[in-house]
Amino acid sequence: MAVVKQVGRYAGNKLTRRLTRSIPWIGAVFALAALGGAVRRKGWVRGALHTGLDCIPYVGGAKNVAEMVRGRDFFPDKPAPAPTPR
Repeated sequence: MAVVKQVGRYAGNKLTRRLTRSIPWIGAVFALAALGGAVRRKGWVRGALHTGLDCIPYVGGAKNVAEMVRGRDFFPDKPAPAPTPR
């Protein structure tokens, strides 16, 4: 039984180590997937800056926390177009 526990602990540690190394890459993939929506909402420059900061590990998290505390985005959405008269 002791060998089974050691093998399980070894496998768990190895998996944890591998996952912690891949977390920045996973965050970058999610940020790039959101690039299209950010560009549509904010425009090219603001959307690219927003996504670029979100891509950087720890910086993106700090930016999101600061935006939650402030209650608004650092890069606001572009203004909605005025409705066309009929």
